[in-house]
Amino acid sequence: MPSADHDLGPQNLRSPAQTVTREPTDQSPEHAEPSRFLPHVQGLRAIAVLCVVLYHFWPGRVTGGYIGVDVFFVISGFLITSHLMRELTATGTVRLGQFWARRARRLLPASLLVLLFCAVVVMSPYLMPTSALPNEIREILASTFYVENWYLALNSADYLNHAGDPTTVQHYWSLSLEEQFYVMWPLIMLLAAWVAVKWLRGNRRRAVIVTLAVVSAASLAFCIVFTITDPAPAYFVTFGRMWQFGVGAMVALIPLLRVRNAVGSFVLGWGGILVLVFVTFTYDGQTPFPGYNAILPTLGAAAIIAASNADRWWYPTRILSIRPAQFVGDISYSLYLWHWPLIIIAPSVPFWGLTIYHRLALLALCFVLAWLTKRFVEDPVRSWKVLTSRPARVTLWTSLAAMIVVALVAGTAWLVNAPLYSQGSRDIAQLQQDPPECFGAASVLDPSCADADFGGTILPAPGFAGIDRPTDEQCFVQLTDSRPVSCEFGSDEPDAPRVALIGDSHAYQLLSTFQRMADQNGWHLVTWFKGACPWNTTPLATPGAFGAACTEWRDRVQSAIDDADLDAVFTAAIATTPYSSAGHPSSHDAAVAGYQGAWSTVLDRGIPVITVVDNPVWETDPNKCLRTRDAAECDALKADVLVADDPLRDAASGVDGVTLLDFTDVFCRAEVCEPVVGGANVYRDQDHLTVTFADTLAPWYTEAVETALARRVAP
Repeated sequence: MPSADHDLGPQNLRSPAQTVTREPTDQSPEHAEPSRFLPHVQGLRAIAVLCVVLYHFWPGRVTGGYIGVDVFFVISGFLITSHLMRELTATGTVRLGQFWARRARRLLPASLLVLLFCAVVVMSPYLMPTSALPNEIREILASTFYVENWYLALNSADYLNHAGDPTTVQHYWSLSLEEQFYVMWPLIMLLAAWVAVKWLRGNRRRAVIVTLAVVSAASLAFCIVFTITDPAPAYFVTFGRMWQFGVGAMVALIPLLRVRNAVGSFVLGWGGILVLVFVTFTYDGQTPFPGYNAILPTLGAAAIIAASNADRWWYPTRILSIRPAQFVGDISYSLYLWHWPLIIIAPSVPFWGLTIYHRLALLALCFVLAWLTKRFVEDPVRSWKVLTSRPARVTLWTSLAAMIVVALVAGTAWLVNAPLYSQGSRDIAQLQQDPPECFGAASVLDPSCADADFGGTILPAPGFAGIDRPTDEQCFVQLTDSRPVSCEFGSDEPDAPRVALIGDSHAYQLLSTFQRMADQNGWHLVTWFKGACPWNTTPLATPGAFGAACTEWRDRVQSAIDDADLDAVFTAAIATTPYSSAGHPSSHDAAVAGYQGAWSTVLDRGIPVITVVDNPVWETDPNKCLRTRDAAECDALKADVLVADDPLRDAASGVDGVTLLDFTDVFCRAEVCEPVVGGANVYRDQDHLTVTFADTLAPWYTEAVETALARRVAP
């Protein structure tokens, strides 16, 4: 999160400052020593914010741009620690009220403005799906009171893999974490200084350095271990990030780490820049992060800060001081705040697309809004005499009042839309219980429905498709969870046919449909699901803990399958899963061999397998388009959204005992794929089917399973 503290920097930390015995009452004593603006740190801030923004605009190209946030943590640790140490050296203490009031004046105006904007946006069903309303409101409230990182951690949000439905304020996790740093860091330094005065002969600097070093070392160890064991929350947890602030703090507090030698500064500065460039374009969503992989960008940022010589124009300190870099650094805080909500909202705006030109225009708009916010919000409030000329508590109480106003607006957004949300939820339930004739897939697959015309009907409504998903989330494991969780549904009769449903989220999307099929046909349904981990013997190309967890889950599930008494197995998987090609001509061939290897474990026991060609995978949720345009305008080219060589199709080809279902003609016409088929809204997000639409395929799923069961019991 880019701090708004642009004018802070260490000054003469090598030498103790003259003690100030009397402080002015109208300003923070953090000015007890003069500060020096560091242009190259401002330029580093520009690099950091551009990494994050470009990563969010083009995640497939700037694959590791998320490291920009780590750079900001180092910068904040450097600036704030030097700031606090200067005051602590000069006065023997830190006036916490003044310190926190200054942070509030710098950070809250722009932050709360963007939160207020997001709260107003979620009131409109045209700009935000109504189904997203509860989560949007919860996260706006969490961001307003700076606990967004903990909210995401407790809900196991997967930031790097873009899992789930991100809200307009998800990026506030870093701002929340940094605000928590502002609360804890001065307290830690004050505690260290108190210990120094009481037991260490008053050597405050040494005590602070040792204390922060110990805290940072413990934080790094925690970060590495937690990233391995539970990576999703590890990304957001405060203590797992404190070491990055600590690295910046060490550069501020230890003079030897600030390199003034010309050659050393040149090598250190450019080396740090090359490290940041390297990780920005080589790290990606599959890189275990933060963990030990965060060490490189953290040290790279610290190296750039430490390079202090600016004698020659080609030195990084001078390059980072040029005017464009300084401008981007100046607006970095507001640019960070504005860019993400606009990215989330823009695809829902009428007549707005996702072409390169739309993205560039949106990026330019982000810069304009950032400059306007800096010019008319950040700067004026920072020096607003109504606050700066009064005690710190005035700023703090005013800040709390402003936060409450934002919370009330968010609450109003819920009150305005809650009836619509409740009605939409009831409509979905009723639709699934009593669908119209010839609805959904039947309009294509049932010859008697050839003349069915649903006009402009879209059920469930685009604003509610996101919640039309299976509800038995306890049956679905994700990320590094390798437990072979199994759920059972349907008939408990001893002679009931036992049908297994196995696979990744594209198998899990059929769960509710198969539950109803099991109840109606007297089957006993048993399930095994893991996100992004199909039933396949070929390892994923995904490195680290995630790939290892998938392999372990498969082994455990296979043991359970071997011990289970099954009559048929249904499996499905997303066609774009990355497989390791080791030992095979290509990853496609490896995937085909892996599916056939997994299926053989049941085919050899005489158990039939049913599988299905994967559905289209869209670039973005088509419901964003459906909320504002006619369905015909939301079609996508078949070549863009449908994998031509689905390995499931090739794996099933010619294999005795395997039934392949292919509903491509339901999803797509000759050249385009449609988001609405027979009045049914097909997708709840960019690649998962709504339960409503999956239910319309139930007769054909049932026929395939019943045929397989008949073959199983045949003499």
